[in-house]
Amino acid sequence: MAVSLKKGQRVDLRKNDGETLKNVTVGLGWDVIVPPKKSGFLGIFASQPAPPDIDCDASVLLCKEGKVKDNSDVVYYRNRKHKSGAIYHMGDNLTGAGDGDDEQINVKLMDIPAEYDKLVFVVNIFKAQERNQHFGMIQNCFIRIIDNDTRVELCRFDLSENYSGQTAMIFGEVYRKDGGWKFNAVGQGTTDDSLMQLVQRFS
Repeated sequence: MAVSLKKGQRVDLRKNDGETLKNVTVGLGWDVIVPPKKSGFLGIFASQPAPPDIDCDASVLLCKEGKVKDNSDVVYYRNRKHKSGAIYHMGDNLTGAGDGDDEQINVKLMDIPAEYDKLVFVVNIFKAQERNQHFGMIQNCFIRIIDNDTRVELCRFDLSENYSGQTAMIFGEVYRKDGGWKFNAVGQGTTDDSLMQLVQRFS
């Protein structure tokens, strides 16, 4: 059974039988809030407004000593495979439509070079300021980790706070600890307008 986390909680990443994980998928999801129908007499004849297209982009930052030392250590929709071969971004979802994960990142934990001690999973809204969009227009945000060998969901963090005005999000971190890996449910919103601004927080 998957562990349900709250903001700030941490959990060891291990198989249900206690063995070391080798290969996981990190799934991130969100839904755009549908605008309400118009009120009043004429509203009963109005069609349901279409939700706005909000392009959220998931990325992972590979850190050495907690810092991003090189732009090649940022895996996102334009740099989908890390040079180590250990991390692969499955592709960009432009609208957030549909159930389940909106974007997925495969992580081969056993293949991550020893100099990397932390993976930071972030999501930013593409051209947020230009389009006047923010995370207050999004709901049902989550990050989850799946064991690729068994397809079992190991842990999940549902973000439940009000992130109105925030244009980017630090969802969670996977980091080395005592020879293994742990997950930290972060859920920190920011006003960064681009992925590069997010990266600068870890530079």
